[in-house]
Amino acid sequence: MERQSWAGAGAKERAIRERLGLSPTRYYQLLNALLDDRRALEEDPVTVNRLRRVRDARRGRR
Repeated sequence: MERQSWAGAGAKERAIRERLGLSPTRYYQLLNALLDDRRALEEDPVTVNRLRRVRDARRGRR
């Protein structure tokens, strides 16, 4: 899901519900947990590092 670009507002959330059967809130909870898992970093370091930077930037704004 995170490797794709999404066309319109709500498209990603709709895909999360349809493809994964999860609420967007639950998806992001699981995603954040995965970002701290070394196996995820080994599998796709570019995506994981990008998402970590985004997460860290959001935390810094709070």
